Amino acid sequence: MPARTSKRIPVSGRLALVGLAAAIPTALMLTGVDQASATATSPASAPAPRATLRTLAAGTDLNDPYKKDMAMRLVSSAENSSLDWRAQFTYIEDIGDGRGYTAGIIGFCSGTGDMLDLVERYTEQKPDNPLAKYLPALRKVNGSDSHAGLGKPFEDAWKKAAQHKAFQDAQESERDRVYFDPAVKQAKADGLRALGQFAYYDAIVMHGPGSSKDSFGGIRKAALAKAKPPAQGGDEKTYLGAFLDARKKAMQSEEAHSDTSRVDTAQRVFLNNGNFDLKPPLKWKVYGDSYEIKE
Repeated sequence: MPARTSKRIPVSGRLALVGLAAAIPTALMLTGVDQASATATSPASAPAPRATLRTLAAGTDLNDPYKKDMAMRLVSSAENSSLDWRAQFTYIEDIGDGRGYTAGIIGFCSGTGDMLDLVERYTEQKPDNPLAKYLPALRKVNGSDSHAGLGKPFEDAWKKAAQHKAFQDAQESERDRVYFDPAVKQAKADGLRALGQFAYYDAIVMHGPGSSKDSFGGIRKAALAKAKPPAQGGDEKTYLGAFLDARKKAMQSEEAHSDTSRVDTAQRVFLNNGNFDLKPPLKWKVYGDSYEIKE
């Protein structure tokens, strides 16, 4: 089965897609937490509405709702050329990377199993959803780039389902179960603060969980061979530098990952600045586009 890969689409290709997305509120209504003002100078990134800021205590980890939303925006800048990650629930297309369809807030793929898992779990909760009838086709194309039994009717069904809160919740739940929660748990066990937790999360989003050399587990193993994490008495900056080195090497091993700017001009910038708590304001670049999250 193909491993997960970067979902990045050139800005010009995303502009039309943003117009198709439903107007999902950017306020964190489910958590009751005010969202910070976030802007991107990229033409594909619409500024989020201004909101009252909450005070962040030093040492807050990525499980904090505000920091978690920040992590979603950071990933979305690379995955979607936009900070508005909540506008991506309806997103779906084949980006030609051999993984079939890429869709939703975290880039669920029809060829790598996580899209199938998402639709199966959603159907257990809501059997009459628009995607349920495509489960047989999703099972058949899993592990390939095939669109057999899917096509435009499936794309339309995804967009229809994603306009409803139940499927939005399902996407967030699956993102947390497969990617966010395991990444943050492992990072905290390694003694890493918010920056390290985000570095782990971004890596598992792109490379997937697992133990192969190009998966998150393999990247972490390569880093551990070079440096000790804080939980083992090592220096946090040294270890994270080794992790980012290993991550970059894994990215360069596949053509789809050849642009390593999400490491070079984003995470490495935060590391060099010693911003282990990911405290705003944050400024970074991905694929040449500039972004900013203001305090």
